[in-house]
Amino acid sequence: MGRIEKSVEAHKGAVLAGRWNYDGTALITAGEDGQIKIWSKSGMLRSTLASQGSPVYSVAWGPDSDRILYTSGRQLIIKPLQPSAKVLQWKAHDGLVLKVDWNSVNDLILSGGEDCKYKVWDSYGRLLHSSSSHDYPVTSLSWAPDGEVFAMGSFNTLRLCDKTGWSYALEKPNTGSVFSLAWSADGTQLAGACGNGHVIFAHVVEQHWEWKNFVITLTKRRTMQVRNVLNDAVDILEFRDRVIKASLAYGHLVVATSLQCYLYNSRNWNTPLIFDLKEGTVSLILQAEKHFLLVDGAGLYTFSYEGRLISSPKFPGMRADILNAQSVSLSSDTIAIRDKSDEKVILFFEVLTGKALGDGKPLTHKLEVVDIALDQCGPSAERKIALIDKNRDLYLTSVRHLGREPKICKIGSMVLCVAWNDSANILCGIQDNLFTVWYYPSVVFTDKELLPKTLYMKDSSEFGRAPHILSYVGTKVTLRQGDGSLVYSCVAPYPALLYEYSTSARWEDALRLCRFAKDQSLWACLAGMAMASRELTTAEVAYAAIGELPRVQYINFIKEQPSKESSLAHMLMFSGQVQEAESTLLQAGLIYQTIQVNIDLFNWERALELAVKHKTHVDTVLAYRQKFLQKFGRKETNKRFLQYSEGVEVDWEKIQAKIEMELSKEREKAAITSTRSSGASRR
Repeated sequence: MGRIEKSVEAHKGAVLAGRWNYDGTALITAGEDGQIKIWSKSGMLRSTLASQGSPVYSVAWGPDSDRILYTSGRQLIIKPLQPSAKVLQWKAHDGLVLKVDWNSVNDLILSGGEDCKYKVWDSYGRLLHSSSSHDYPVTSLSWAPDGEVFAMGSFNTLRLCDKTGWSYALEKPNTGSVFSLAWSADGTQLAGACGNGHVIFAHVVEQHWEWKNFVITLTKRRTMQVRNVLNDAVDILEFRDRVIKASLAYGHLVVATSLQCYLYNSRNWNTPLIFDLKEGTVSLILQAEKHFLLVDGAGLYTFSYEGRLISSPKFPGMRADILNAQSVSLSSDTIAIRDKSDEKVILFFEVLTGKALGDGKPLTHKLEVVDIALDQCGPSAERKIALIDKNRDLYLTSVRHLGREPKICKIGSMVLCVAWNDSANILCGIQDNLFTVWYYPSVVFTDKELLPKTLYMKDSSEFGRAPHILSYVGTKVTLRQGDGSLVYSCVAPYPALLYEYSTSARWEDALRLCRFAKDQSLWACLAGMAMASRELTTAEVAYAAIGELPRVQYINFIKEQPSKESSLAHMLMFSGQVQEAESTLLQAGLIYQTIQVNIDLFNWERALELAVKHKTHVDTVLAYRQKFLQKFGRKETNKRFLQYSEGVEVDWEKIQAKIEMELSKEREKAAITSTRSSGASRR
């Protein structure tokens, strides 16, 4: 109503800054007297957080409202609300720091000062960007709610900048200094308090979206222009309300306005599907091949491209307002969300039901996760997620792990960003000054020593300083340089073709492609794909082509196994899955083979344990152990082996005869099984 509810004597001298926390339960004020005070909603003083000799010009809440950022001369200080917690302080500018802001979505800090510069920092006080000197001091700064852009105000100056620091637009209004800036909740409008007593209003326009041969531009607040670069055809899209967010991918344009959502198919721009939105503050749109995800202040919603609500995942402690493209990922069957309350945890949900995946147990990494990305292709049972942790290490793991402990494999280090291809499970990323493409990242689960041979690397210096990958569609990777310009890089089409051939079991075509391309990395990919599909003949040819002769020999050994169970167990051994191999053999009743596998791996204690448990081949284990120790000139020291060797005589001839008998039994069993199965198929 505009009525003054309460007036409080807060500071000696002027109150220079005041900010509500994110849930609106507390107000912080700072003044010329150098004091920082926290007040309740009703205006009661809760605490005096700091008191210093110089004025505090600006103050900001941390993302979880548990820390405070404030200015102290040329310094910035982050002070937690807990009394005993450590205070972080650093020199930020060469002049007085006049303005700060801290975004809850990207956790980045802005500062501007009398040295006429604005700077972007992370929450540890590390400098990410420093602008060149302006003509006048920076008097105002403000993050847009979604953390993608920020506004900067100075004398007769208003600038719109990307979160990485480069400038989108510069306006020179005749307003004097812009002292304060505020964004609308949807991030489309900006208001500024000016030195000449006026309030200035601004609207963000001219955003661009690209996908294949289409370029879309928001020309006005309620108008988009669609241009097809193949034939220069132009379509104009008009909307009833102002556009808040848009996304273009997988042949569909999704546009969220303040009241409605519009769905366009790239084959027909004239008849969109339209449905109403509950809340007009959509902060994120993610697309997959068959559906898309909307995030607003109230929650997450998945819709089909026919406009039908599919599901709305919920979990305890969910804060939809701080989700961004780094903390949420969508594929055709899975939604992955990094848990804000514990950033080591990733939650998985079924797209169709919105319920937690499998047994509902989340994935827990050993360090905080900063970026997640689900692959887009293949069956849901083989869905993988790539994650980058705080140390900038890149890991790959399966989303569905059927009760087993998930195997999290490291596939890269010093990785800044990654993106999956839209049509094949190929991953690209910026890795320590290299543009890297993981042609077949899943090879790490089949034969991890092949991984380095399946990589394509090139120097990323041609993409300028701090490039960021925006998308990877077809063979084209779109990157944004540190100065804001877009650059493109092409990736060879062969790996995607190889995926197509392997998923449809066209192994002859895959071999022909590799022979035609004459590329070692392709042969390595084919070897991994063939082993994953248990296509041994193709795998043998591919491993031979890259000179991996020990593996060729082992594949021949697998082929010679008398039964399917033995072959399967040795394929699992090939992939390093020793426990699974042992379980397979034990389930098939192949006790000797299980013992022999452990002997081959020098798991002596396990081999003896199995022999004693099943009352067979104790002498075999002891014989091999003796042979092993004699070779190295060692004496037996293991108490269990000493205990059993007392009453057991080692006779190699008997042992060989026993082994031969076991193998012939297995062959007979396998022959009977195959005869039964062929008889059943004939019937």
